[in-house]
Amino acid sequence: MPRYAMVIDLDKCNGCYNCFLACRDEHYGNDYPPYSAAQPLRGHFWLRVIEKERGQYPRVKVAYIPKLCMHCDNPPCQQAAVDGAVYKRPDGIVIIDPEKSLEQRQIVDACPHRVIFWNEEKKIPQKCTFCAHLLDKGWQEPRCVEACPTGALVFGDADDPGSKVSKVLHSARAEELRPEYGLKSRVKYIGLPRLFIAGTVIFGDTDECAGGVTVVLRGEGVELSTKTNNFGDFEFEGLAPGSYEVLMQHTQYQSRSINVIVKTDLYLGENVLERMA
Repeated sequence: MPRYAMVIDLDKCNGCYNCFLACRDEHYGNDYPPYSAAQPLRGHFWLRVIEKERGQYPRVKVAYIPKLCMHCDNPPCQQAAVDGAVYKRPDGIVIIDPEKSLEQRQIVDACPHRVIFWNEEKKIPQKCTFCAHLLDKGWQEPRCVEACPTGALVFGDADDPGSKVSKVLHSARAEELRPEYGLKSRVKYIGLPRLFIAGTVIFGDTDECAGGVTVVLRGEGVELSTKTNNFGDFEFEGLAPGSYEVLMQHTQYQSRSINVIVKTDLYLGENVLERMA
């Protein structure tokens, strides 16, 4: 018996929404008893792509975070349900029974990730099923994974050491979206956005972009190093909040050091290095 899991690599997600559209195509207007009833036209996002804007002008970027049912090993929706309306299959998939869950609005409220939706017409809670109706027919992956053009969504048997998803899970980069909930979710992420520090370096004597400058970041238990690109830009990604020192160095120019307290994404602006005498 497989134990399914999914890993979403945000470094590969470009926000194309193919996963969202594939989910809508599979479930809108289609009943799959006993797995699920048809998804309504409006108000449901069994797979939502969250757009998180980051940074400040002129260094602004967007992180795309596909979010679906986490298929938790400790599902609070199951605890809130009565009469077995929510159950976890041996393969790890959490299913809301479309008949037994009638009028059980508390199932929606029990999910801290807010990925269960109320179907007002049918009076039932609904969510992602990992396309269990297809997996049970022999499919290797849900529709959203099949539709992803960049390979950002990886799905398979987490207990099979040879599977791609198992290898990714054991890479030490995969993490839960909200581990503090203690739900042991079977959907993990790579590259969840944290904080970044960026800036630009300019040579003062020529007023030109300073490419190839060494920039060192120290603080909060880390020491990182990078070099500015041809436009004089540098960036440190994946940082925790706290105090940092940013040191810019070049063999022919005076070093420049900046101490910053990072609470949000930070752009340090243009930093001028003066040539040594």
